[in-house]
Formats: sequence, structure tokens, C-alpha cells
Amino acid sequence: MAIWYRRVFLLAIPLILSNLTQPLLSTVDTVLSGHLPGAAALGGVAVGGIFFNSVFWTFGFLRMSTTGLVAQAYGARDHLALRLHFARALLAAAAIGALLLAVQGPLIAVSIRLLGAGPEVARNAAAYCQIRIWSAPAALANYVILGSLLGRQRARTALAIQAAINVVNVCVALVLVLRLHWGVAGIATATMMADYAGLLMGLAITVQSKALSGGRTSDGARDRIRWAELMHGPSLRHLFALNRDLLLRTLSLVAAYAWFTRSGAREGDAMLAANAVLLNLHSIASYALDGFANATEALVGAAVGARRLMDYRAVLRASTVAAGVVAGLMSLTYLVLGRELVGLFTNLEPVRELAIRYLPWMIAMPSIAVWGFQLDGIFIGATRARDLRDSMVVSFVGYLGLAIALEHWFGNSGLWCAFLCFMVLRGATLGLRLPGIERSFAEAPQPAVAWIGS
Repeated sequence: MAIWYRRVFLLAIPLILSNLTQPLLSTVDTVLSGHLPGAAALGGVAVGGIFFNSVFWTFGFLRMSTTGLVAQAYGARDHLALRLHFARALLAAAAIGALLLAVQGPLIAVSIRLLGAGPEVARNAAAYCQIRIWSAPAALANYVILGSLLGRQRARTALAIQAAINVVNVCVALVLVLRLHWGVAGIATATMMADYAGLLMGLAITVQSKALSGGRTSDGARDRIRWAELMHGPSLRHLFALNRDLLLRTLSLVAAYAWFTRSGAREGDAMLAANAVLLNLHSIASYALDGFANATEALVGAAVGARRLMDYRAVLRASTVAAGVVAGLMSLTYLVLGRELVGLFTNLEPVRELAIRYLPWMIAMPSIAVWGFQLDGIFIGATRARDLRDSMVVSFVGYLGLAIALEHWFGNSGLWCAFLCFMVLRGATLGLRLPGIERSFAEAPQPAVAWIGS
């Protein structure tokens, strides 16, 4: 059993670090824009960042579906299926990226208007978005590359690519903004170039991978994927259904967070800011829990692909215990250091007092939310997207009803209680469906597979 704990931590630790690097793109943009003349530049980049975070998060299903499908092919030692899954996902990313470029004008204009930016902020936001939108194909393709790396349990390579993207972003932004004085345009250009640098690095690693580049035929030629295999109807329909269900699941999750933010805003600016501080603490915990969920995706997918029921059970046991311990430590950290952490986010006394008043909800959050995160990883690895969709929709509907009722009776405490119940519902609704994964295994499992190919 010890070997499974080791495998979980060897995957989870680089993935946690990789998750922590992802917000750095927007952080660097914010810091640089904060040193440009006038507040409109900072506001414009902030609005642009919200736009791209929302758009790209919506298409996060490209990463999740790729991880599950590739992990299963990896476990089954099916090189051809692995390559086909990767190639189809890349085509989907390219098609979605092209669509975003085609509708960029109205998409950006409507989004900025909905975000309620003033004239100067809107002008800077439009300048930022009109440049960075050209990174959409690369950013979405990077999701696919990340998913394929996770599926093949190459967490350290995923971390290296994420780190490289951030290094390129910082270096190029410093030159364009501080030396060439490109302003907001320089910030957007640097982020766009960083996404394409990550894509080139990912593709270069892919070319070197035996699992993805293909073998050689008897005459020494490269064994290439045939177009008929790539466009196989049932496989494309399965991929479409998988991505559709994951998209609906993500939209439900986004709606839950949006409702929470909107409801908090009705309590006033100070309450909105206090909730934002606590949500930042939730995000920090989420990066750690997501690392274990991502590791679970890869290991569960491999066990499902290999039809190894005992491996599947061992992964569940090891990853759940590990994630539960880390979640408990996060809750303990917020209990002991919560006041100090709130102080790091804001020095505004009214905001600090409100955040500390509602801190107990955040202390409980990691230990309760971990089960939903963990089960997400299990179901993504098993590519049970319909279960994920149905569970999230039911959880969102339940949360919405609770939020409306409890906020009316108890104000912001009721809102936080409803949000905590949302996390409980996520875990409970998926937990009830967990036995279905075991039933999907063949009665006669195959021998253990140890495929450590590249």
C-alpha cells in the first residue's frame, strides 16, 4: 500500500506547484499595470483578466476530458488510442480557438459592457483583450497538452511547461512595458507570447514522446495516424458528449460562484471585499486539493484502462487519505493563522473585521470541500462526465435554494452556510454514484500493468 501513497504524492506535489503558477500570469499583468500612469490601466487589465479567466475556464473541459481518455489508454497500453485521443482534442482546441477569434469583436464588446467598466477603463480593457484574444488557440491547446501529460503521469513536465510560460511572460513584459513603454498593449502581448511559447515547448516534448509521436513501420517510415481513424464517427460523438457534459458541469460551478459574489455585493462594498478575501483563502486551499484530484484522475484513469480493480481501490484509498490529511492541515492553518492571513490581503480595518467575523466558515471549508474535489478526480479519470454533470446541476439547484432562503434569514452567514452546503452536496451526490464505477470493471481483471513509457 505504501507504494500507492508514494505515487500519489509524487504526482500531486508537482501538480500543486503547477496549479500555483497558473494565477501568476494575471498577477504579473496586474502588478505591471499598477505601475502605469493612471488607474484606468490597472482597471482595464483587471477587467481583461476577468474576461479571459471566464472564457478559458469555460473551456477547461479540454484538459479534463483529455486527462481521462489519455489515462485510460495509457493504462491499457494502447498507443494508437492515446495518440488519437490527443489529436482529436487538439483539433477541438483549434476549432474552438478559431471560433473565438471569429467572434472576438462582439464577444469582447458585450463582455466589457456587462462588466460595467467606465469609458477609460473600457478603452484599456478593449486594447488588452483585442491583443490577448489571439492567444486563444495556444491557450486552449495548452489545456490539451497539460491533460495529456497528466494522463501519462508526467507531472514534473507539466510543471516545467507552466514555469516556462510564466518566465517568458515576466521577461517579455518587463522589456515591452518598462523599456519600450508599450503600456497595456505590451502587457497583453507578453501574455500572448508566453502562451505560444508554452505551446511550442509542449509540442516539442510531444514530438519526442514515443507514446504520442508513433512508432516506425517495417520499412522505417513514421507510423502516422490515418484521417479515417481520426474522424471515426463513434469516437467523435463520444468526445463531443464527454466535453458537452463537462462544459455543463463547469457552467453550473461558475454560476454558483457568480451567485455567491453577486449576493455578497448586495451587502455592501465592505462585505463584498471581505468575502473576496475569504474566497482567496479558499482558492489557496483549492490549489492543494486540486493537485490531489489531478493525481487521482491520472491514476484512476490508468487503473480503469488496465481493468485493474485492485489498483483502482488502492488509488482511491491512498489518494483520499492523503487529500483528507492535507485538507485537515489547511483547516488547522486557517484556525491558527487565519487572522494573520487576512491581514496579508488587506489593511482596511472594516474589511478585516468582517473577514475575521466570517473566518470560521473558511476554517471548515477545506475539510468539507475535499470530498467533492476528490470525487471529481475519480469521475474525471473514469470519464463519467454524465455523472459529473448531473451531480453538479443537482448541487447547484440545491445551493441556489439554500442561498436564497438562508441569506434572507441570516444575511452573509446564511450565504456562507449555503456555500458550505454546496460543497457537501457535491461530495454526497457523487458519492452515491461511486459504486457504478466498480461495476464497470470486468469480472476477470487483467494482470497488473507497469507502463512507464514516455
